[in-house]
Amino acid sequence: MARIAGIDLPKNKRGEIGLTYIFGIGRSRAQTILTKAGISWDKKVNEWNDDEANAIRKIINDEIRVEGALRSEVQLNIKRLTDIGSNRGIRHRNGLPVRGQRTKTNARTRKGKRKTIAGKKKVTK
Repeated sequence: MARIAGIDLPKNKRGEIGLTYIFGIGRSRAQTILTKAGISWDKKVNEWNDDEANAIRKIINDEIRVEGALRSEVQLNIKRLTDIGSNRGIRHRNGLPVRGQRTKTNARTRKGKRKTIAGKKKVTK
């Protein structure tokens, strides 16, 4: 089992897919890493020998910000937006969608579960 950047990569997946389990590495970046290391994209993670795994580890440590460092950078960026009071920061603070999506309908993921508000009572004469 390959352990890179504190993450156990799945053994029986292709290298290109296995690397995407690391936060901050997607398909295209995984392909770039494997190309630099001189490893086929189709080679499974459990078929990597120690030299190949070390080459991948070295590339990731030297060139790419992943996992904890990346997560903290994203949090600092969000905090900066909220501190300066930008529109994006205010929407982060209020738990609303940040990138211009509609909120009259949809947006349930950001807004959370529906909170029902009682309707107006009819006046009886």
